[in-house]
Parts: sequence; C-alpha cells; structure tokens
Amino acid sequence: MIEEILPAIVASAETFTDPSSDALFPQEAAIVDRASDKRRREFTAGRECARIALGKLGVPPAAILIGERGAPRWPPGIVGSITHCEGYRAAAVAHASEVAAIGLDAEPDAPLPKGVLDVISLPAERARLAAREPGEWPAVHGDRLLFSAKESVYKAWYPLTGRWLGFEHADVTLTPDGTFTARLLIEEQPPRATFHGRWLARDGLVVTAVAVTTRERAGG
Repeated sequence: MIEEILPAIVASAETFTDPSSDALFPQEAAIVDRASDKRRREFTAGRECARIALGKLGVPPAAILIGERGAPRWPPGIVGSITHCEGYRAAAVAHASEVAAIGLDAEPDAPLPKGVLDVISLPAERARLAAREPGEWPAVHGDRLLFSAKESVYKAWYPLTGRWLGFEHADVTLTPDGTFTARLLIEEQPPRATFHGRWLARDGLVVTAVAVTTRERAGG
C-alpha cells in the first residue's frame, strides 16, 4: 500500500498485524520498558518494518533509537520515517545521497473527532474541503486526509530544519488525483517553501507520504 505513493528510490515495508515476538534490540526495549502493551506493540512493529526496509537497501539490522521530538535515529547515511495507526504499521527509508527527507503518516479513514478540524486547519483549507464535488473525489474523509497530509509534511520538515512546524504554518491543498501540495506560512526563510506529497485511501485507511529528493532540496 505505502509503496504505491513513494518514489522508486525509497524502500518501504508495512504490516497489518503486530509481530508475534518482541523482536527489539536491548537499547530499543529499554525505550518502551514501561510503556503500555499497545505502545510496545506499535513500537516493535514499526522497528520491524524499518529493518525490513533497510534490508532492501543493503543496510544490516541495527537498533533504531529515538532522537529529538521522538523522531527515529537512522543509521549513518539513511533518512526515513515510521508511522502507525490501529491495524497498520509502516516504515520507509532511503539513502541520504538521494533523498533528503521522508514523511509518512497513516490514519483510520474516519471523521476527525468533533472540534479537531478547527484546530488543525486554516479557513482556506476548510473552504476547499467544503467545496469538494463528491463525484470528482474518491471515497475518503477529507478532514482526516488533511490531518494526515499535515503530519507527513511535518515529518519531512523537521529533519531538514530541526524546527517545530505548527498546523497553522502549512496551507495544504488536496487534489482528487492522489496528490497534495503544502505551502509553508512562516516568516523565516525555509529550506523549502513548498512540499509535494501523495495520498491513498483503501481498506479503511488513509496513508500520506512526502519524499524530498536531494535534487529537489538543492532546487529550493
């Protein structure tokens, strides 16, 4: 599923079930030693997907620890992203010589809880959602798709800058062809003013992805 919205130079892996064994490196196990069973299963499955994806790049298994703001710490020369939601875990990785940043997000294809859309969206975004023509769009909950796209943008933005990006700092335009564009609304000059991503809704899930290639980053 996730590989359908990622460039060919990005390796990925996904699972719809949790691993039967607690296949963590000792350093990883220490991170979730006191976590809930749900959190531990999510963490384990995400790391397992990450190691499968890394193997596709020829990278040997290694512990994937946590860095700033909970972001995964990848082996040298690797960029990547991990996501999980109920019934789905995925990871994507690439060589840093080819891809500057990756952002993934997965969500249940269901409406956001009441009031959340107003918190995570701009008036222009809500207006575009309200103006969608049902016949032109695949069946997908637009509010949840918008939320997921913003999460993917942040996950790609943070490794490039090391800076926080609020929901109000990205104006996301969704299109029915499975793509989206995020225009950044920040005062300081960012490394990129626009992010492009892709989305897919299937089997009760919404997945979004942003992959910034090194060529795109160099182009600004």
